[in-house]
Amino acid sequence: MTFKIGVVGLGYRIGYLMQVIGQTQKDIEFVGYVDPNPAGLGLVNGEGVPGISVDPSALKTFNPGKPFDSLEELLEKNDLDLLMVGSPNHMHLEHLRIAIKAGVKTFAEKPVVTTEAQTFELLELLQEAGNVDQVMIGLVLRYAPLYRDLIAARDSGKLGNIASIEASEHIAPYHGAFFMRDWRRNSEFSGGFMLEKCCHDLDLYQGLVGKRPKRVASFGGRRSFVPENKPDELADVYQYKPSGWNGSDKVFDSDGDIIDYQTALVEYQDGENLCFHTNMNVPDEFRRFAVIGSKGMAEGDFIRNFFKLTAAENSETLVDKSYEASNLSAHYGADEQMIEDIFNHLRNGAKLPVSILDGLEAGLTAIKLDEARLSGSVVDLTETWAKFDSYKLAKEEVA
Repeated sequence: MTFKIGVVGLGYRIGYLMQVIGQTQKDIEFVGYVDPNPAGLGLVNGEGVPGISVDPSALKTFNPGKPFDSLEELLEKNDLDLLMVGSPNHMHLEHLRIAIKAGVKTFAEKPVVTTEAQTFELLELLQEAGNVDQVMIGLVLRYAPLYRDLIAARDSGKLGNIASIEASEHIAPYHGAFFMRDWRRNSEFSGGFMLEKCCHDLDLYQGLVGKRPKRVASFGGRRSFVPENKPDELADVYQYKPSGWNGSDKVFDSDGDIIDYQTALVEYQDGENLCFHTNMNVPDEFRRFAVIGSKGMAEGDFIRNFFKLTAAENSETLVDKSYEASNLSAHYGADEQMIEDIFNHLRNGAKLPVSILDGLEAGLTAIKLDEARLSGSVVDLTETWAKFDSYKLAKEEVA
């Protein structure tokens, strides 16, 4: 069987995933795409893109299929086995609405939607369709070998009862400058930096704890990419990663409203807590965590590629390992595993480690964190989850 794949929103991310699919999956065909300005087309054509952490020599050339003027036309003229949604975040809901009503199996990039109201609209659509499993979510770090080792440490009992987590996502100045120049700089399009970039991390730790947030608080703003820090001559690093749709060349005097640093405090339903920090101007970037439990401690870093597990009773090192990614990998080895698992799911019905409902929960957490930051208050999520659960949608049993 040849899997026919269509795309709406052929940006850099989906263009890269098309490379991974083309190189790892047999019997697939990209039949067409919808995008008036397909920034990721070069990646499908085997061209390297600055700021995409892939060895250009690892890229191959694939046929992306025909361009179509609308998603409706793409679906009408093709019997798709998979639709990939990589459009700007604020367009996701409309594209998902069309796909769900057409009954097409769909992969949506994160974040799924950009507001609380859109979250509930999508839940209603999924409820009407009666098939939560129709939509998959690109929370790729759930597939990372490092995260799977962290979950194994939890499941083995070596962590004991988790008490607290310290975690961060720090990105380099070239990437921060990209956010200030790209469409993501405007919250109306992206949903804000915490949602756009850090929903990955919020999902990871909610998945680890296995519980939703009860209360959240947050603080942050913009202190790096501001006019008073603008140099007389802009270094190449600030223009290194090209922007796509609605792009700009302004970095320190950007017209965007996103912030460039934020601290989030999360209390989960049984008292476990997370302290999370993000900053988009970190020269020596890292993405690390320390999970403290009653029986042990787990440390890791997705960028520096290590994992360490230490017993509490005697400080014995139980696990100490590092990871190597392929020259095709953009997420520490997780992208290839995600694509492998998704196609195993499509072909054989295998369970996935993350669901669309997980993505919506992580997204709501990010949205409420920004609500807390803007209001200067602690936000209680009890009523939010009660409304979420009123749609009576059950998560699929995950792998």
